Amino acid sequence: MSNPLYDALYRKHWGKSTPFLQLANGSVITHDDHLQLAAQYANLFTQLGLKPGDRLALQVAKTPQALAVYAACVQAGIVLLPLNTAYTADEVSYFVDNSGARLLLCDAHRVDELTAVAQSCGAMLESMNVDDSGSFDDKAKALSNVFDTVERTEDDLAAFLYTSGTTGRSKGAMLTQANLLSNCQALVSEWEFTANDSLLHALPIFHTHGLFVATNVALLTGCKVLFVPKFDVNDMINLMPEATSMMGVPTFYTRLLDDARFTHELAQHMRLFISGSAPLLAETHVQFESRTGHRILERYGMTETNMNTSNPYHGERRAGTVGFPLPGVEVRITDSNTEKSLPQGEIGDIEVRGPNVFKGYWQMPEKTAEELRENGFFITGDLGRIDEDGYLHIVGRNKDLIISGGYNIYPKEIELLLDEEAGVLESAVIGVPHPDFGESVVGVLVSDGQTEPDVDAIKQNIAVSLAKFKHPQKLFVISELPRNTMGKVQKNILREQYEKTFAPS
Repeated sequence: MSNPLYDALYRKHWGKSTPFLQLANGSVITHDDHLQLAAQYANLFTQLGLKPGDRLALQVAKTPQALAVYAACVQAGIVLLPLNTAYTADEVSYFVDNSGARLLLCDAHRVDELTAVAQSCGAMLESMNVDDSGSFDDKAKALSNVFDTVERTEDDLAAFLYTSGTTGRSKGAMLTQANLLSNCQALVSEWEFTANDSLLHALPIFHTHGLFVATNVALLTGCKVLFVPKFDVNDMINLMPEATSMMGVPTFYTRLLDDARFTHELAQHMRLFISGSAPLLAETHVQFESRTGHRILERYGMTETNMNTSNPYHGERRAGTVGFPLPGVEVRITDSNTEKSLPQGEIGDIEVRGPNVFKGYWQMPEKTAEELRENGFFITGDLGRIDEDGYLHIVGRNKDLIISGGYNIYPKEIELLLDEEAGVLESAVIGVPHPDFGESVVGVLVSDGQTEPDVDAIKQNIAVSLAKFKHPQKLFVISELPRNTMGKVQKNILREQYEKTFAPS
């Protein structure tokens, strides 16, 4: 039977003893090992009464078994809902209830606190452990390692990914088989992955970056994955001699640069370093290239679309940009008021259209209609511009736009200047309430650890390059910026922290 995603990612690996996952301890899991375990899981889904189209919520540690659950869901037609392992019981309750998940799989040590969650949501609860124990694995071990793949079409749902929910209730983005398959095919083509690659994988797998980018690219090509449970500098340095490629978030690269063992010699055999999920500082680009001779490739994606654009594999990888649209993907910059496309170079809303764009938000037709146009363009919520050479620059999030005295202020423009100042490692610019201007500009700086930023001098220095209405009225120095698990700065937290900066005393 046809199941496009399973056929492309898994079927060709049946019976093959080629390595799929190599763990940090040196043990290897073959493709055949992986698929036999996935088939046992798929048989257990059926035994538990799950049917194609049912949802399965997964909140477990990053393990080979967790990836086998993903494979089993694809094979059995189950919609996978991967959940951040840091979510509390209350947060998990919302996701399970909202999605209507029939089964919640969790780490064994969380069974007690999640039992009530599953019961209140009408879901079954099973446990998994790193060492193959847990109720789910115990039941699966007795079942056949052969499963008749369920027929699916490209339009059938493969996964729900919930947005971060920083501006309201988290939304369940419905991703189809075609969304996932078309995207990994485009990435394999653009980044020239082959079966000869070895991908160093330290990303979490509850997020599109680690699961639907890194893992799917490896499965489509049949390349080996050097699979570590989380980012650890020692693991990365020890495994890098065996790798040809690496995907990471900016923090991975800054931490590697902080270690003297990360040398040109260690990285010289590597083919490709890829970064995403958060902007990479220009300083990191420069330091990395100086140290290794490699220029990091930045790309742009999001929960609702997987990957949209990428800097070129061949050609200039331009710092501060996210490159060009992937094959089959269209990107346009529009005016939020008129919805019309803007001339090249002007800042506006980034909209994307292509086979990668999600089907809509689960049980939120009004929100879907707000953000997904009838012509197929998705309003990303990001602000950007396309330069004269066609590179896409992301200026910031639409919700981060500052409107002061009627003037639009784009934080990125100010952050780039602040980042260049003495003693500043990085910065975040936010708008906070102001009694006269509506909002006023506040800059939050992180020291580079060598020189304490002189806020008065910095104000004077950047004033030369900015119109007066863009000048930060206050600059604060803190130890580090708040970030989510994928390294994105959480400006909503900063806005809450500094919202009373200009409040009347």
